[in-house]
Amino acid sequence: MSLSAVHGTLSSLKSCQADIGTGMDIVTDVAIDLAEAQDEALNPGIRELEAMVLECAKLDRDINYFVDVVQRVTTEVAQQQPEAMFSLSARVKEQFTERIAALSDADLHHHQKVVAFKESIGNVLNQVTHESPENMENLDEDIAVTQSQYNFTCPLTQVEMVNPVKNKKCNHHYDEGAILGLIKTKHSQKKKCCCPVVGCGNTDVKVSDLAPDQMLRRKIQAQKRHKKQT
Repeated sequence: MSLSAVHGTLSSLKSCQADIGTGMDIVTDVAIDLAEAQDEALNPGIRELEAMVLECAKLDRDINYFVDVVQRVTTEVAQQQPEAMFSLSARVKEQFTERIAALSDADLHHHQKVVAFKESIGNVLNQVTHESPENMENLDEDIAVTQSQYNFTCPLTQVEMVNPVKNKKCNHHYDEGAILGLIKTKHSQKKKCCCPVVGCGNTDVKVSDLAPDQMLRRKIQAQKRHKKQT
């Protein structure tokens, strides 16, 4: 197998990761719908969906480690004699197995989308205890009508966000793709990434500071549905 073929396979895996992330968002939406239904009989369903999100998080984590191992091994092989390619598969398998064996599934609960899942369900259940059933039935409509209270525009792209993430340090929101791109660009220039919101004093935005905001994403989707209906 050539190194170019290896790189092509890694690109395919990264595309799969994007699909996994989308799937986790969909599962979170379904769980939020169940939580809003206020039906205790649906609670087991929420737990099952949480287990599904954890499985997706495990797959996402394993792909990250596999890609990292392959990149390390291929870099080593490229600097050696051509016959070293014949041991590529065995070396990748050995190192990947060692790294996975050292991991704990407890760490999956810190995955960004797992945290977002739990926070979203917690927020909905807390809201349900303070809202009447009649108000909850009109939740999407109320969000759409009061959309002026929310800022759905990404400070980087100046267009409506698709996958909003929240900065845990300064509480500002950005579209995920835009902020990750900015962080990557700044790091390639050996610079820190400043929060793009005007007037914000956060001068070092890190990937670890960002968390998906599933509730805001639902509000944006509710606004879109409202616009189509009107």
